[in-house]
Order: sequence, then C-alpha cells, then structure tokens
Amino acid sequence: MDGNLTENDLSGIVAADKAHVWHHLIQHKPFETTDPRIIIEGKGMRVWDQKGKEHLDAVSGGVWTVNVGYGRESIANAVRDQLIKLNYFAGSAGSIPGAQFAEKLIDKMPGMSRVYYMNSGSEANEKAFKMIRQIAHKKYGGKKHKILFRQRDYHGTTITTLSAGGQPERGAQYGPYTPGFVEVPHCLEYRSQWGEVSDYGERAANAIEDVILAEGPDTVGGLCLEPVTAGGGVIPPPAGYWERVQEICRKYDVLLHIDEVVCGVGRTGTWFGYQNYGVKPDMVTMAKGVASGYAAIACLVTTEAVFDMFKSDATDPLDYFRDISTFGGCTAGPAAALENMRIIEDEGLLDNTLSMGALLMERLEELKEKHAVVGDVRGKGLFAGAELVMDRETKEPAPEKMVQAVVADCMAAGVVIGATNRSLPGFNNTLCLSPALIVTADDIDEITTAIDNALTRVFG
Repeated sequence: MDGNLTENDLSGIVAADKAHVWHHLIQHKPFETTDPRIIIEGKGMRVWDQKGKEHLDAVSGGVWTVNVGYGRESIANAVRDQLIKLNYFAGSAGSIPGAQFAEKLIDKMPGMSRVYYMNSGSEANEKAFKMIRQIAHKKYGGKKHKILFRQRDYHGTTITTLSAGGQPERGAQYGPYTPGFVEVPHCLEYRSQWGEVSDYGERAANAIEDVILAEGPDTVGGLCLEPVTAGGGVIPPPAGYWERVQEICRKYDVLLHIDEVVCGVGRTGTWFGYQNYGVKPDMVTMAKGVASGYAAIACLVTTEAVFDMFKSDATDPLDYFRDISTFGGCTAGPAAALENMRIIEDEGLLDNTLSMGALLMERLEELKEKHAVVGDVRGKGLFAGAELVMDRETKEPAPEKMVQAVVADCMAAGVVIGATNRSLPGFNNTLCLSPALIVTADDIDEITTAIDNALTRVFG
C-alpha cells in the first residue's frame, strides 16, 4: 500500500458497507453521520484503512488472531493449491491436510491424541460441552452433567457458550440460558475475594472444590477454564493454582477442558498456554491463531481415554459422537494451519514471543511507574494487560469511557490497542495488548509510547 489513496477512492465500498454490513461488537448509530472504518490491506504488523492511514496493529486483527502477521504469501499459496485439488468433503471422511495437521498438532501436545475439526472457537467449546454431556449419559445415567466455568472467562457467543460465560454483560438480554452450567470464582489476585492471603493460587483453586462439594461431586462432569483469562482482564493464574486444579479434577472425576482459543499456538511463548503450568487436560479447544485468520479453522483435541468412551459398543446406535460441523470439512483450514505452524517453527517465533513479551512487560511496568492511573500490569508472553484505576489504594476502576478514550487516542496516533468491553459491569477497565508473534522491539516502543501519550492526554 502506498498510502496515497484519497477519501473518494473507495466511496462506493464505504457506501455499500454503511448500507448493508452489520458489523460485530459495535453500535451502528454513529454510522448515520460518520463512516465506518474499513481495513483495506495488511502487511507484517501494519494495516491500512480506506483513507490510506497506516496503523500498527497491537491486537492481531482486533481479537488476538493474526499470530504470524499479515501478507503471508506462503499461507495463501498453500490454501490456493489445496482448494484446487480438493476444497471440501464432509468430516465423515478424511482429507490429506486434515490428517497431516492433526499429526503435527498432536506432536506438540504430549498426552493428547485425537483432533476434531470445526470452524470457530464457540463451536469448538460447544462440541466439548456436548461430549461431556454425552459421557454423563453413557457412564453416569445422565447425572454427572454439570459443567463449571470461571468468573471473567469467556468461551463463545452461542447461547450455550454464553451460559458458560463469566462475563455478565456478554450474556445480558440473551437468556434464558442453557441449564447445568455453574460459575466458580475468578483467580485475579489483584482483586482478591479473600483479602490478603499468602497462598492465593491454592485458595482460588480450592474455591472450585467448594463449588463441586456444594453442587454434589456426582453431578459435576466438567470444568472449563482459560489458561490465561483473556477478555475478562488478561489474568495469568497465580502460583499454585493449576497444580491444585488438576488435583481437584482427578479427585472428583471431573473432565478438565482448557479453552486455548486465545492462548493457543504460540501466544504465551509455548505452543499452548496450559503447557506453562504442567497441567494435563482431558480436552483442549483452539481457534484464532491456529491459522492466523488465513482460513477458518478450530479444533477440539482430546486424550485417547476420552475418545475411547465413544466407541465402547458398536452395536449401540447412540454410542458414538453424533455430531458434525459442516465447515469442519473445509480443507483450507488445516492447509493454512500447517503452513502457519511451519512459519512459527522456522522463524523462531516462540522464542521471539518470550523475549519480546518480557520487553513488553518491562515497558508496561515503566508506564506504571509514570502514571498513577495504571494500577496493575500483567500478562504472559505477547499477551498483556494494564488495569486502569482512579486510586491505587482503593483500586477504584477507571470509568469505561475514559479507558475507551485511551484506545481512541492510540487509534488516532496510528496504533490499534484493545480494552475489556461488555464484560463485567464497572470493571471494563483493562487495556489489552496481543501483537503478532513477529513483533520487534521498535514496534513495542511505538505501542507503549502511544499508550504513554494517551494516558497523559486522557488522565492528565
């Protein structure tokens, strides 16, 4: 892109968008008098809008997706070549890229063995819930059907995944919800529910056991958690948390389902977020970074023990997993995912994520020293958050409008950042950063400089 577009070059596109496109996650009333932003092109870490304005993208496509950056011709070529050979066949049969990517993926996930394909993170989590429910009927007469989820976690946008969502504003006005989903407390030590405790991680995990005991262990079949809470405030688990969670799941025969839709495929500096904590899940779901947005793909990965429960009696017509995802049969997804994974390996992007993630946290700590409004910074790898508060002593959350003003200021300066929104009432106050795994030190300096200037202009 040469940046020389005039405002009228794409006037027809803008008009068509305003007249017909229903955008995601945004109020459209302002578009009656202003134009929506249309992203025209991307290259590396940069995107350009319809006016030719360049932006440094610090949120990987807005929602933590474009892990290897924009403009990867090798992924586009892999998809093109595959589409010409075979674009689709239903998942009741296999495909060459489906088998190849499954093998390569499982190689990165010791202890896991089976890959189920679909096309979105919401759908992947829904499939996991269905498996847990079917296991409850097959093994426990339907009683062990409840699924636990954590406050502040997010697992998708369908009615059932919203039923398992710990963000009340996401689910507001979409009830009644699917029954059988039960919330457990969050694990954000900065906003401890139990005051100052020396073993907060273990205490937060024990709260899960408390819920299991209150509900009845014979009724709880699954626990669904993000390895690092994403849209609920970028919350890495405190020390000791995951070890205790694993113990609890094994003690009460609860299937552990880890939602890696955001953290999976390199975001935290390991292939999967849970691998930072030594945990051994029964199910893992993933989507966004699997193909970096070059094709729609999501996966549910299970252990062989879970898989075996769906082929125990071939004479029973209801014994197997009676599910299908139409677009899980598209071959573009695994073809793109194979090349996406090759890029991460060949370019050493996991190592870059660790080194640049450390630099990003260092820069955010510097902002915290400079700006009293920054109450807490936290993150893992290239996934970071800065919680804004009006008073560090009381931890009063900064008003959402002021937090969004920081985001808007950065956008005006040509840097795209994110912030928690439509999550928890009164607590949509965390700036979110998730630059592509190719990010450089200069990019990080540009990102944090934009935030520095925005905090000064918005908060003084």
